[in-house]
This record gives sequence, C-alpha cells and structure tokens, in this order.
Amino acid sequence: MTTAYKNRIQEFKVALSEENINLETLRELCFSGIPFEGGIRALCWKILLNYLPLDQTLWESFLKSRGVEVYTQFLREMIIQPGIAKANMGLSREDVTMEDHPLNPNPDSRWNNYFKDNEILLQIDKDVRRLYPDMAFFQRPTQYPCQLILDPQNDYETLRRRVEQTTLKSQTVNRNRSGVTNVSSPGKSLNLYPSNEYEVLPSGSEAHWEVVERILFIYAKLNPGIAYVQGMNEVVGPIYYTFATDPNSQWKEHAEADTFFCFTNLMSENRDNFIKSLDDSQCGITYKMESVYSMLRERDLELYLKLEEQNIKPQYFTFRWLTLLLSQEFLLPDVIRIWDTLFSDQDRFHLLILVCCAMLILIRDNLLAGDFTVNMRLLQDYPISDVNTILIKAKDLRDTS
Repeated sequence: MTTAYKNRIQEFKVALSEENINLETLRELCFSGIPFEGGIRALCWKILLNYLPLDQTLWESFLKSRGVEVYTQFLREMIIQPGIAKANMGLSREDVTMEDHPLNPNPDSRWNNYFKDNEILLQIDKDVRRLYPDMAFFQRPTQYPCQLILDPQNDYETLRRRVEQTTLKSQTVNRNRSGVTNVSSPGKSLNLYPSNEYEVLPSGSEAHWEVVERILFIYAKLNPGIAYVQGMNEVVGPIYYTFATDPNSQWKEHAEADTFFCFTNLMSENRDNFIKSLDDSQCGITYKMESVYSMLRERDLELYLKLEEQNIKPQYFTFRWLTLLLSQEFLLPDVIRIWDTLFSDQDRFHLLILVCCAMLILIRDNLLAGDFTVNMRLLQDYPISDVNTILIKAKDLRDTS
C-alpha cells in the first residue's frame, strides 16, 4: 500500500468521523474512487444512496427500526405468512371452501395471488442463479443465513422449496424488459436446473444468490406496478456483493436488509427505465438513449455521422448500458469502481450518459475504420477495460459542457 493510498484512506476516515457528515466533502472524495479497506466503500454507498442519515448519532436507532425491524416485518408478511398459509391450505378436505380452493376464479383469491407470485419468483430464480457465473461468490453459502426463515422448527414453504415444488400447469412465462415473452412448453419447465449445475448446500445454509432472490421477490411484492423485470438482478448484485464482503462483521451481518433499502432507493431513480409504457416520455429510456447520441453529436460530429450512416441506432447498445448501469460491460471490480463515481454524483444518471458518450469517443478510431458488423461487435463487447480512463474522459466532457 503506497503512502498516497494510506493518506487517501485517512481522508475518508476523517470525513466519516464527523458527527454530522459533510455530504459535499464526501461526494468529492468518492468521485475518484472509494477504498475497500475498513468497510469504507460499503459505508459510503449507504450514505450516497440516501439510506443512512448524515447525522451519525441517529445510525443505531435508524438501523434497528428500519434495517432490522421493518425488513423483518417484510419477511414475515411476504415469505413466512404465505408459506404458512400454503402449508395449511387444503390439508383437511372438509375445511376447504371456495375462497381457499386452488381453482377459485376470483382474481383476488389467495391461491390466484400465489400462482401469480410464482411466475415472478421463477423468473427471479432463473436470473439470480446465473448471476456473475464466472465468480464463485454467489454460489457460496452466506455467513449469515436468515434464521427467521431457516429455523428447522418451521414446516412452512420457503422460497427455495416453493421453486423446487412449483410446476406451472399451463406454460412457463419469462418476463423480460419488453413485456411477457419467451413462453415455453410446460415439459421444459420440469427440469429447470440440472442436478449437477449447482452444489446442494446442507440444511440450515443458504447461498448468496438465495439472499439476492429474496431481496428481489420482496421488492416485486412491494412494487406491483413494476414487479420484477429481467435485469434488476444485475443492478442489485454489485450492491449486495459490496455489503456482503464488508470487512466489518457488524455491518456485514445486515447486508441483506441494507441491500434491499439501498436497491429500493436506487430503483426509485432508475425504475422508469424498466417501465415500457414510459419509454417515449421524457423520463423514459428512449429519451435517455437519444441523449447519448445528442451529446455525441455535440462533442464528435464525425463519429456521430458515421454511426448514423451505418444505421447503428443507440438502442442497439445503449439500452443495456443505461438500464443496467454498465454492469454487463465490465468485470465486477470495475463496475464497482464506476459506481463509486456514479453514486457520488448528485445527478448520477446524467453522469451515466456522459460516461456512455466517453466510451464511444475513446474508441472513435476503431469505429470510424469499422463496418457495421465490426462496430456492432465493438459496442456490444466493449474493448477498453481501463475504467479510470473512461471516467476521466467523462469528467472532461462534463467540465467542458
């Protein structure tokens, strides 16, 4: 560790030791990257994502009331109680009424809601199991499994059992960003995951991906207007990874609840990108994709005209860049570094557009020399891995605007 880096860590420690944290000072420090040591990054993210209050004296009571008690209530209402209800429904035939019958056509019946939730749960399960497949982290057991759910005295249906036991009798529906698509035959849904694809963890353990699954399921239940859309797993993954690898065990223990609330806060700013009906509005994804090209036209007209000439539309590549906050374009450590800067900026989604424009300008020579096929390959498999170069260029673009 260099002397300069040690000094930088000390700057963060000083900023975070203030009883009332100066947000502007912290933002300036975080813009150039946040150290991992001592749990500094995880703590900064919780502040920058408007989860922790700036007054440190409020943290203990805040985390107890919101981070523990509120999230525990969500677990009880959306996972435990439905699981108990499922275990109890229909056990005694003489007690079965039309209200709790699985064939009850009432759209508000418990069973109908249960089956609707299963469609969402199956899609979440499919996505989180393949989260960062090149890393072993998400397949490993967490040090802090949810004892409330994994208590061996419980005989209700957990999410894990629910997925294992669920077979949709009609069709398996995969819901992606563009609506309901990819309807497969029920025969293919019977063996969703080969038995040797993932190591089976012992009873009482749960993998990190199962924690992410639970976070996304509760988010979907609390936000029925958007529910779950494919890609949200890529947004929550880096946040959970950062909190679940916090070297401070007192913080790490509550990574699930902290991730849920930070993800919810981030999605409150980003959710319009996932709502198809808003695509063509000023807050929708189409406007933001076009903003990347508008900025490119101002900064590099030659490159803009080249892309226009080749009919390379922004939605061919910026859709993924913007909705997933570049989480699919770089390795996870680089994504986390980019997010340090994005989260530190008060107008983080405008900065994201600047970053996208910088990414184009940095490969302008390749794009000007390439044909349509070559350029599409470049844009969908971005060639530059040095994210600091990209962030410096984005800052230059902002400073000269």
